[in-house]
Amino acid sequence: MNLLELSEQEIIRRNSLNELRAMGIDPYPAAEYVTNAFSTDIKQEFKDDEAPRPVSIAGRIMSRRVMGKASFVELQDSKGRIQVYITRDDICPGEDKEMYNTVFKRLLDLGDFIGIEGFVFRTQMGEISIHAQKLTVLAKSIKPLPIVKYKDGVAYDSFEDPEMRYRQRYVDLAVNEGIKDIFIKRNKVYSSMREYFNAQNYMEVETPILQAIPGGASARPFITHHNALDIPLYLRIADELYLKRLIVGGFEGVYEFSKNFRNEGMDRTHNPEFTCMEIYVSYKDYNWMMEFTEKMIEKICLDVNGTTEVTVGDKLINFKAPFKRVTMLGAIKDFTGHDLTGKSEEEIREVCKQLNMDINETMGKGKLIDEIFGEFCEGNYIQPTFITDYPKEMSPLTKKHRENPELTERFELMVNGKELCNAYSELNDPIDQLERFQEQLKLSEKGDDEAMFIDMDFVRALEYGMPPTSGMGIGMDRLVMLMTGQTAIQEVLFFPQMRPEKTIKRDAVAKYMEIGIPEEWVPAIQKAGYNMVSDLKEVNPQKFHQDICGINKKYKLELTAPSVNDVTEWVKRLN
Repeated sequence: MNLLELSEQEIIRRNSLNELRAMGIDPYPAAEYVTNAFSTDIKQEFKDDEAPRPVSIAGRIMSRRVMGKASFVELQDSKGRIQVYITRDDICPGEDKEMYNTVFKRLLDLGDFIGIEGFVFRTQMGEISIHAQKLTVLAKSIKPLPIVKYKDGVAYDSFEDPEMRYRQRYVDLAVNEGIKDIFIKRNKVYSSMREYFNAQNYMEVETPILQAIPGGASARPFITHHNALDIPLYLRIADELYLKRLIVGGFEGVYEFSKNFRNEGMDRTHNPEFTCMEIYVSYKDYNWMMEFTEKMIEKICLDVNGTTEVTVGDKLINFKAPFKRVTMLGAIKDFTGHDLTGKSEEEIREVCKQLNMDINETMGKGKLIDEIFGEFCEGNYIQPTFITDYPKEMSPLTKKHRENPELTERFELMVNGKELCNAYSELNDPIDQLERFQEQLKLSEKGDDEAMFIDMDFVRALEYGMPPTSGMGIGMDRLVMLMTGQTAIQEVLFFPQMRPEKTIKRDAVAKYMEIGIPEEWVPAIQKAGYNMVSDLKEVNPQKFHQDICGINKKYKLELTAPSVNDVTEWVKRLN
C-alpha cells in the first residue's frame, strides 16, 4: 500500500509492527493461546475471602493509564470488560525490561489483542481486577478503533453514524455497548423457536435456494443462470411449495429457517435478503395454527426477555396469549366505513377512487383489497392481532373458507403496525390449485410482476394426495426487531445490504504527466487534495508549491522539490 494512502496514526502503527518483528516478537502468532476465564465470570465468581484465583484471559486493549512502572488496562473479551493491573517488574521479572518499557508502553496501542496470565484481586478502589504476571502479544491493530469513552453513563466520541455502523459492523460490535446483546438475543429467539418445534417432534429440513420456479409467494425474484444446465434459475422467494411436497411424502410436521431473496425495495423494515421460518403440520387447520403461533411467540418473549412485555420506540407491546382476532373485511369496514363483502373488482376499484388511492389497471381484486388494508388498517394494529379470513383472490395457496367460498382460511399476525407472520389452512385440492395458479398467470399477463408462477410439479404432487395441513411463515428479522425493541431491520442484521461505498475519483498518473509533472510527484499531489488535473486550473502556484512540499517533508518522501517556476509552468499548460 502507498504510504500516502495511510493516516498518520496508521503509519505510526505500521512502524510499531515492524519494530515488534525486529525485536523477535511475532505480532500475529500462530500458536494457540489457552484461556480459562471470561471477564464477566471472573467478576461474578470473585470472593474476597478466598485465595487469589489464577487466570488466563485474552482480549482487546480498550483503554490504558500508564503511570511509570505501573499501569492499568481495560481489556475487552467476548463477554465484557475487566481491568488489568500491569507492573514492569511483574511482567519483566529478570534484567530485561523491554516487554514493559518498549513493547507495552510504546509499541502496543488501543485495539491490540493481548493475552494476560495473572491472578484476580480487588483494588483499593474496590474494583475487581487481574494482576498481570505475563503479557503476550496476540494481534496488532494497524487501523485505530474509534474508541468510545463513557463518563457518568454518557458516551463520548461515539461511533454512531448508521451507514458506517452497518457497513463496518465489526467496528460497531467492538466499540458500541449493547450491539452484541442484540445479536445474542437473536440467537436466543432461534433457539427458543427450535425448542418449541422439536418438543412437538417436528423436523427441521433444508430445501433448495436455487429454484427453477420461484413459488410460494407473490414477489419479484432475483434471476441468475446455471451454466452447466444452460437454464435460468431464481433465488427463492419462499420455501413453501417444497415443504408441502415433504408433507405429501409422509412427514407429519416439517420446518425450515430459510434465507429468502426478493428483488424489491429497501427501507427500515425490508432487506432484499431476509430470514423466514416456515412450518407445515399435517391434519391441522388455521384455527389450530393461531393458538400454536401465539403460544410460540409468548414463549419466545419470555425466554429472551423474561417478560411478555417489550418496548419498541414509544410503544409497550404485550405478547401475552391469547391475541385479538379480527376479519380482514371487518378491519376495512372499521377503518374506512366501506363493506367490501360480495363486491366485484369494478366496485372495489370505485371504492379505491373514493378513498383517493393511487391504483392502476394491473391490480386485480385481491391486490386492490390488499392496498386498502395496507393503507388504512395495518398501521393501527400495535398490539398482536390476528387478521383472518382473506378474500380468495389474495390467497392462491389457501383453502377456501368452509363457511364462505369467497374467503379463505388464512390469517396474518399484525404487530406494531406491520405483518409478522402469515398462515393458512393449506389448499390441498389439486384441481382448485391449478385454477388458482391460472388466475395468477392472467394477472402476470396484465403486468403484475409479483404474480405467482405456475408450478406444475407442485400440482402433480398434490395429485398424489396431501392430507389436511396448516402452514405458517414468520419473518425472523421482524420478530427479532420486536424482541429487542429495534425499529430498523438493519439493527438486527449483522451485514445488511448497502449501496457500494463512494470512492474518491482520481485522474490517472498519465494525465498529470501530460502537463509535465514527474510521475513520482503524483501521489503527493493527490494527497494534498488535487485529485483531478482540472483541480489545478484555478490554483495559486505559490500555495500549490507549499502544499506539495509540505507533504514531501511531513511524510519524509525525499523527493527532489520542484521550484515555484516549475509549478507555475504546470499550471500554465492547463490554461
